[in-house]
Amino acid sequence: MIGFLYWLYEIRLRRQIRAHPSPSHVGIILDGNRRFARRSGYTNPRAAYDLGAEKLDDVLAWCIELGIRAVTLWVFSIDNLQRPAEEVSAILAAVERKISALADDPLIQQRCIRLKAAGRLDLLPPSTVRVLQTAAEKTAGNDVLTVTIAIAYGGREEIVDAVRSLIRHKMQQGIELDTMLATISPKDIDEHLYTVGLPDPDLIIRTSGEIRMSGFLLWQSARSEFYFSDVDWPEFRKVDFLRAVRAFQQRHRRFGK
Repeated sequence: MIGFLYWLYEIRLRRQIRAHPSPSHVGIILDGNRRFARRSGYTNPRAAYDLGAEKLDDVLAWCIELGIRAVTLWVFSIDNLQRPAEEVSAILAAVERKISALADDPLIQQRCIRLKAAGRLDLLPPSTVRVLQTAAEKTAGNDVLTVTIAIAYGGREEIVDAVRSLIRHKMQQGIELDTMLATISPKDIDEHLYTVGLPDPDLIIRTSGEIRMSGFLLWQSARSEFYFSDVDWPEFRKVDFLRAVRAFQQRHRRFGK
């Protein structure tokens, strides 16, 4: 009975959402795996992270259905590297398995989904880097939905890396320091971020009930709408995603005007 009611509710949400434009770019902080594992009695952390990884299939299907052009998924932060080695290994193993499976999935090519990675990949094990690079190469020609996996990612670190890259680029052009300082603009920094080529996120979702951004897309989220879901990531449902999109559509975005 509960499943039937959710089905009816999902139909209602879809009808409401169809009447308004969907966000072009959605960012999602995938939070609550450990909480879910403790509550569910898992003793092996890998089990919960595998469940969370499998949720990616659903998210990509939901984005395609709504015509969303880009989704950035924060799966692992730089700070997460400080967790116990067993847990870090479990997270990265789940990421490797899932990204490898996605890259080899014929549906990814049929749906023209592009896979990318963003973050300080040099901090990751070589096996993880290889999987991410291979997925990016296999899907480089796809252009319907761009999926960015934010891994070993930190918002402050991204801005530092962008500024370093920008200064290096201008020095290579022979631009003097005074001229460089006088002409640097936000657009210049945009062009050196990990997300270069993508629109800034319209909507950012965080699961698990935490009401903070933790530095996710710190530069790009200046004008984003935020939605916080109480549901832990492995249990995140389509109705939860549709609620977030509906909430976005109901807001009046003035961009300071």
